[in-house]
Amino acid sequence: MLYLTLRHYEYVTAIARHGSLSGAAQALHVSQPALSTALSRIEAHLGRVLFLRRKGAPLELTPAGRDFVARADSLLAEAARLEQAGTAAHPPLSLTIGCFSDLAPFLIPRALGLLRATLPHVQLDVFEGGFEALIAALKAGTCDLALTYDLGLDSSITRTPLYQVTPRALMPPDHRLAQQPDTNLAALAEVPLILSRDGLSSAHMMQMFKSADLVPQVAYRVASLELLRSMAARGEGVGLAYSLPASDTTYDGMPLASRPLRDPQATESVVLSCHATPVPRSTTERAMSALAKGLAANSGLS
Repeated sequence: MLYLTLRHYEYVTAIARHGSLSGAAQALHVSQPALSTALSRIEAHLGRVLFLRRKGAPLELTPAGRDFVARADSLLAEAARLEQAGTAAHPPLSLTIGCFSDLAPFLIPRALGLLRATLPHVQLDVFEGGFEALIAALKAGTCDLALTYDLGLDSSITRTPLYQVTPRALMPPDHRLAQQPDTNLAALAEVPLILSRDGLSSAHMMQMFKSADLVPQVAYRVASLELLRSMAARGEGVGLAYSLPASDTTYDGMPLASRPLRDPQATESVVLSCHATPVPRSTTERAMSALAKGLAANSGLS
């Protein structure tokens, strides 16, 4: 007798797609505690850990988890075909688009509008997460496309450059670095910094300083962009980030100044990525074409 049901497989694939128990629970219309308990039982039955759980970070698939999710997706797709066999109905086409968390508020709403106009009959879903979670989702097939920075992507992932962005230093308006129209890595190496907690993002920032033979002073690493902004506004350190809202006020009402870095090595590309090359005229290829044209002209980022 089989222990795992199709519902169990749906649980695991949904958690992989959303990168969190809360997001998956909402999509599945179940409580988060129930989903957490089910995942623990599934892993105990399999004798394998499917997700890495780290405080303050999205759930990440283990190698065993990626293999399980790929097989689970195939199983669920076959189950759907069997259920609809002999009927006139056809399973709806679907597409999941992923995005790096900091970029998601800027790009996902616009991407959905472009995709609905291009693919009106395709069911759309979104996934946001850190670099490693996005890469795992692309390779596992739980995410068809991803909008992200060109960081950590290996040769198996196809990417189309959309535009380039320059990081900005964030600080109170009366900070000495705010008295100039821009700043540079040398000036930032002299002050405490607040960086992202994301591993690849933090490593990229550190490499920028290393390329200039500088050693930065990192005061804090935080998980969210808005926390980084709020801490910088209150003088806890100078924040450093690529994705910034147009507002010069934080969530808690504090004024915030931002200055671009003039170092050429600080510029980074935003790319549209896909695992391998999509099949010509497929839903994925049509989506990539629409997004590449619609998002490349103007990033909408400050």
